[in-house]
Amino acid sequence: MSDRRGSDRWGPDRWGSDRWRPVAFKTRVDEVLHGFVAQEAEQLSAIDPALGPVAGQLEAAVADGKRLRAAFCYWGWRAVGQPDSDALVRAAASMELVHAAAVVHDDLIDDSPLRHGRPTAHIALRAAVRRRPRAVAAARSLAMLVGDLLMSLAGQLFATSGLPAAYLARARPLWSVLARELIAGECLEILRTGADPDTTASLKVIRYKTAKYTVEQPLLIGGALAGAGRRLREGYSAYGLPLGEAFQLRDDLLGLFGDPERTGKENADDVRGHRPTALLAETWRIAGDGERERLSALLGRRDLDAEGLDVVREVMSRLKAPDRIEAMITARVEEALDALHELDTPPYAAAALTALARSAAVRLS
Repeated sequence: MSDRRGSDRWGPDRWGSDRWRPVAFKTRVDEVLHGFVAQEAEQLSAIDPALGPVAGQLEAAVADGKRLRAAFCYWGWRAVGQPDSDALVRAAASMELVHAAAVVHDDLIDDSPLRHGRPTAHIALRAAVRRRPRAVAAARSLAMLVGDLLMSLAGQLFATSGLPAAYLARARPLWSVLARELIAGECLEILRTGADPDTTASLKVIRYKTAKYTVEQPLLIGGALAGAGRRLREGYSAYGLPLGEAFQLRDDLLGLFGDPERTGKENADDVRGHRPTALLAETWRIAGDGERERLSALLGRRDLDAEGLDVVREVMSRLKAPDRIEAMITARVEEALDALHELDTPPYAAAALTALARSAAVRLS
């Protein structure tokens, strides 16, 4: 099989009819998610009116999002040469429920107060239990169960997408891999939190906590549904892993240096939590004794104020740690695009995956 991206066998007129339209695609995914979760939330509330706030958090969990994971799953299918399909869009939308579950659990573990500019699930649910004993712990327990249910609903949406059973069977083993790697990454972050910063360890956390389930696994699942061959699947991994890492490295930068009005999150979260980000690890690696002493006095402080946060930013900027992370992002995007250009995919799919690589790594939120 040829490695040329623009082989004539894909047809000269496909580019016009298959141009990547991210806004229209997001609308399709949103319609699936909002309708599906609304029905599930209604059925949950019908069990008992007291479950209303929990059902509300199910819907809140899918209210926003870039829908990148659904897009990578969709193009994992289309890059094999398969046509657009509403059933495939439903299957791809299940990737967003995986993400929603991961976000609820991650916010709970990190005790993050905001997501998309709104209170996170474990904060919002305090209102439902404010008159109960140990209300804060009760709200956290409810949020944990919201995340659990979202993960279950992801599997249900995938299984009922409308794709043939034989197609679904090809992809089903990848779900257990996705879950295992996602949980491994979250566990590694917990185990590394508060430890001496280490870039290699931080990049491993990034790979398993974010990179794989954001880009690689959605691509592989879409490819498996479409019957992708070994060479194409290997190419998906060669493209997806570095791109997924670039995505999270961008998140690390935005988490500390981004505009909270755009990110919808507090800038101090990573510093207060002493999380093992690559940005912190690179700063620590090149910092002198005096700079490490200043950082040690601030990392992990739950009462960190704006002045303390500015000190952390100043140290990082002076050591040019953000520039190092930018360079890491650029290198990973280039690696991903080089791998993509080696694949024999339809030109419209290659164009879409190129655009997705740019939007994943170059963004403000």
